[in-house]
Amino acid sequence: MYHEIRLSGFGGQGIGLAGYLLGKALSLYENLEAVMTQAYGPEARGGASSANVVVSENPIDYPFVQHPDILVAMSQEAYTKFRPLAGPEALVLTDADLVTPFDDDLVQAIPATRLAEGLGRRIVANVIMLGFFTQATGVVSREAMEKALTDTLRPKLVPLNLKAFATGYAYQPDIASAP
Repeated sequence: MYHEIRLSGFGGQGIGLAGYLLGKALSLYENLEAVMTQAYGPEARGGASSANVVVSENPIDYPFVQHPDILVAMSQEAYTKFRPLAGPEALVLTDADLVTPFDDDLVQAIPATRLAEGLGRRIVANVIMLGFFTQATGVVSREAMEKALTDTLRPKLVPLNLKAFATGYAYQPDIASAP
């Protein structure tokens, strides 16, 4: 198994935390090799942001994502910037309310931000997306992700985040392309 994964959005969506949680779940609880790097614009909130995870069963020679085979885009800017770098066969997961795919681009979409608002905290959209990612890709197990959440977050944040993760995991995707 070898995957190059790019999680992307804008600053303030928790993209870096999502990448950290995914990398932790893969490396500590799935016993895989994983490397996470992140990049963000000069603006802490609102600027482009990405977390890149390379995962393999073997030692990783090059830690940077060049052509992701899995792309998560939680903003239009991120989708527009990073979609061309992913191959045509890449699995693309988007926030349905924030991203309009290119013509004829098949994506799996979840209204992560809207679902997070329904839980009372927009900030958990990243964890909803991680639940959706876990269910859609099979790269990481639900148990490993839940353990990463439980072991990483402050105890008072765990119940809401586990609920957010379960919401994303249970969501049945809309597979659609732009009209």
